[in-house]
Amino acid sequence: MTQAPWWRDAVFYQIYVRSFSDSNGDGIGDLPGITARLDHLVDLGVDAMWLNPFYPSPQHDHGYDVADYRDVEPDYGTLADFDALMAAATDRGLKVVVDIVPNHTSSAHPWFQAALASAPGSPERRRYHFCDSPSGGPPNNWVSCFGGPAWTQVPDGQWYLHLFDSSQPDLNWAHPDIPADFERTLRFWLDRGAAGVRIDVAHALYKAEGLPSVEDPLASITSLVLDTPMWDQPAVHEVYRHWHRILAEYPGDRMAVGEVWTPTAEQLARYVRADELQQSFNFHWLLAPWSATAFRNVIDQTFATLDPVGATATWVLNNHDVMRHVTRYGGGAKGLARAKAATLTMLALPGSAYLYMGEELGLEQVDVPEEARQDPEYLNGRGPGRDGCRVPLPWSGDTSPYGFGPGGGQPWLPQPDNWGTLSVAAQAQDPTSTLSFYRSALDVRRQLDRSRRHVTWLEAPEMVLAFERGEVQVWLNCGKQPVPLPEGEILISSQPVDGVLPRDTAVWLRSRP
Repeated sequence: MTQAPWWRDAVFYQIYVRSFSDSNGDGIGDLPGITARLDHLVDLGVDAMWLNPFYPSPQHDHGYDVADYRDVEPDYGTLADFDALMAAATDRGLKVVVDIVPNHTSSAHPWFQAALASAPGSPERRRYHFCDSPSGGPPNNWVSCFGGPAWTQVPDGQWYLHLFDSSQPDLNWAHPDIPADFERTLRFWLDRGAAGVRIDVAHALYKAEGLPSVEDPLASITSLVLDTPMWDQPAVHEVYRHWHRILAEYPGDRMAVGEVWTPTAEQLARYVRADELQQSFNFHWLLAPWSATAFRNVIDQTFATLDPVGATATWVLNNHDVMRHVTRYGGGAKGLARAKAATLTMLALPGSAYLYMGEELGLEQVDVPEEARQDPEYLNGRGPGRDGCRVPLPWSGDTSPYGFGPGGGQPWLPQPDNWGTLSVAAQAQDPTSTLSFYRSALDVRRQLDRSRRHVTWLEAPEMVLAFERGEVQVWLNCGKQPVPLPEGEILISSQPVDGVLPRDTAVWLRSRP
């Protein structure tokens, strides 16, 4: 019998490198800091880590503006530090997934600097989307996801396209240099031991010929409008077929997971066909409100989408771009109870799960002071920005920097004054802590038979989600009143249960013979 690839049921832990652990006291997380904290991941019980971009970058978008795809940002260390991290992770049985950003480079990338120094129509400019505009204004009505027009004018009068910040010019994937160079990047990190790649805005690489204007510019940037010229162009699939073949050349079931937003399930399924990406993120679970009906609809839709192409599901409740789920579910004790219950339900579902650093501590979204915010979304007027979910982690102690780095140097984003009780050290020995709950949940998950690729729905009261997967029943109470529990051995629960399932609580049961 062929063994399933490791990633089908893996638990991934996302590390925002800048905010995980600082080894040298400069207030910025780094690769040696991650290496020093790997035992935290082992104790937690995850299978792999996904590292946000750690490449040389001006840090206008904290690494997603890449100036060199095959080196390490000096603030984060060196290539030798990456190799040391890889070796230490491998020794502990942890796999490492790196983040690839193929839609755009930094404006500091040598290619873009060469384009600025070259004439309109030159090969250097054709690596990007440079356009003339007879009107004198932007070449079309596209807008940036970070606010304002998606075009910036250069001194000779031409304009360049950037679907994100002006420091992130979009690449022209029709130029032969682009796919060739990204193949070199992919092989560079696979050769150094990466178990796979996460692909940033994986649906955005190609743009429709002629770059036509759109009917509703603001709606089009959500990626959820049909037939937009900047997203989900057919040519993108050949890129991932080629990358699939490259991954298959390497041992160990190397994988790719895409950040893919599409308006329909059918479009999403195309990215995870057998010869393309191994996974794409299931953002519908993250976006669902606190509702048994909404959760069930997401689960049904997920399997209806993936089954026809034989793909595996992914489940995620947090990442570096969204409000932390404790806050999203109401904050405080209620938000934490719901967050733990949703996480326990997620971990029982067939497929892989992605955790975001700090959720195992029950961290909430931080209201970062305006003068400290650095996210380009905020700086461009697109709301409060994403800094609130990126605040550096508390490891120990009662005051900032909470062991984030040596000495008393403050981290790059300020930490709240009340995080002392939430630190790893404070929670590690407390059997009732959120950290202990996550450790227990992942431990129980490893012991279960996870070969069943589907769930069976169970009859349940209104506002209760109940399903069976193999030997385990999962019950989640999204209602306001406790409900009776069926007979069975309680394997784990998100809150104490005694014959009834409290509100905002989930439980795993094994039926008694």
